[in-house]
Amino acid sequence: MVPQQQSMVAAVLHGVRDLRVEQVPMPVRQPDEVLVQVTLNGLCGSDLHFYTQGELGPFKVTQPYIPGHEACGVVVEAADGGKGPQIGQRVAIEPGIPCRRCEACKRGRYNLCPDVVFMSAPPVDGTFAGFVALAADFAHGVPDTVDDESAAFVEPVSVGVQACRRAGVTGGDTVVVLGAGPIGLVTLLVARAFGAAEAYAVDLLENRLDLAKDVGATAAIDARESDPIAAIAQLTGGRGVDVVFDTSGSAVACQSTPHLARRGGVVALVGWPDPGTLPYPIESVLEKELDVRGVNRYANTYPTAISLLASGQLDVHPLISHRFPFDRVVEAFDFALEQRAETVKVLVTGVQ
Repeated sequence: MVPQQQSMVAAVLHGVRDLRVEQVPMPVRQPDEVLVQVTLNGLCGSDLHFYTQGELGPFKVTQPYIPGHEACGVVVEAADGGKGPQIGQRVAIEPGIPCRRCEACKRGRYNLCPDVVFMSAPPVDGTFAGFVALAADFAHGVPDTVDDESAAFVEPVSVGVQACRRAGVTGGDTVVVLGAGPIGLVTLLVARAFGAAEAYAVDLLENRLDLAKDVGATAAIDARESDPIAAIAQLTGGRGVDVVFDTSGSAVACQSTPHLARRGGVVALVGWPDPGTLPYPIESVLEKELDVRGVNRYANTYPTAISLLASGQLDVHPLISHRFPFDRVVEAFDFALEQRAETVKVLVTGVQ
């Protein structure tokens, strides 16, 4: 199974709206790395942002690079010394490789490592390619009970696991998720798996609200027609929810979070609002003594995410709206942008 070729096919982003399928050099595996043949990619909102804007936060597309970080594959070269997954093993790819030496890493919060190398954050290449090389301990084996489509979801499910852990979701909690996109929906699914008794979803798109109800939302609130703050107050008898998740990236939604939480509740901020600096009702945070917690990717979540998928506690298949072969990857990007009302998660198969 060891590839002998010197080049491979990849989707290379050269600039804004300039994604090309072309031949690139094969990655060179380091001794502590495995070489993985990519079988499936999920298309993330950050991939689309780089595609349309050429930048996201501090990262800018200044040279051609390969996007993608929601991926699974099969190991074709094992790490030296036999450590980690072996040849032929199916794996979910954890794309953020930390230094393992800094204070954050040693505290177990390696998602906060200042020197993390994150696949698909330019100029670092990602997974829309035939093969990727990555640290063996960040290629997580998946059992046969987890199919490839579920394995490609381990990365976004991990965001939901991290969000629910940071928020302390436990049995009997009530939660509201602002934004019923892929991250909002997996957060809702994980909250339910963690024991949330009631889970409400808020969005502007009808298809996403319908999907939220299909996968377990107690109620879905259309923010175009109802004031979410009033709606949540009515649904909870004026109490508010135990946990508010904002996954929307909307400044308006972010500003509303303290008004949705019960007294002594938790607000977990997952989405990155644009603009990044905005007025926030601190008086409500103080008066209610709320805990406001940021969520930055994930750490030590892949085993839990894989376990939830393997056990059947989470079913992500309803979230898959469209599938494309790799030779139509550019079309997949454009479709996700132009048909937003129809798409939730777009998957792209590996290079054939």
